Amino acid sequence: MWINLFFSVIFIIGIVYLIRFQLNLKYSAEKAVNALYPINEEDMNSIVIPSEFKVMQPLTKETKSYQWVKWGTVGVIGLLTVLLAVVYWTDMLHQSIFSIVYLFFILISSIKHRGNFYLLAGGLILNGYYFPWARVKGYEVEKIIKWHELYGLDDKINQGYKLEVKVNKWIQPQFIVVRDQAHLDRILSLLENQGVQNIRERSHTPVSKNV
Repeated sequence: MWINLFFSVIFIIGIVYLIRFQLNLKYSAEKAVNALYPINEEDMNSIVIPSEFKVMQPLTKETKSYQWVKWGTVGVIGLLTVLLAVVYWTDMLHQSIFSIVYLFFILISSIKHRGNFYLLAGGLILNGYYFPWARVKGYEVEKIIKWHELYGLDDKINQGYKLEVKVNKWIQPQFIVVRDQAHLDRILSLLENQGVQNIRERSHTPVSKNV
């Protein structure tokens, strides 16, 4: 009994996650049309998404990645519902609980977007989620040179810059790679205009004391 209850709770959490992710992606796609950066193909080509180390693609409702999330969510929810019915009407869960749980997480993790990065007047979009500026804690920049953890993984990112944006949400890698200094400077200027600071520089700023 408790196994079925446990799986039901996991099932509900998974469904809520899928629906929220799809809604967040839809909302972000609608906001992205008003982006301050990137605004053209050259800007897009300056950003490499770490999940597949491919150049960033526009976030619109017409892209294959968006359509996969949209219709894939419907399909996975249907499959999970069938799986839940099987669990309740048979003893399969008791016989092979690890296989079923593994299948469950495979289905959930199959719904993912390639990733994106947009700066807007009111916040930023990172990996399909929109964050108001109040939720952005800061950023860090690292040059991708020899001995860096990312160096050598792809020719496009060598000698580029790892830009990690700190937001108060646990999502897949919170960083992108900017391929050249000129585009990095534009991005950092927009961030700092919104009060988003370099965390390392801020941590080394002397604290004034009352005398």
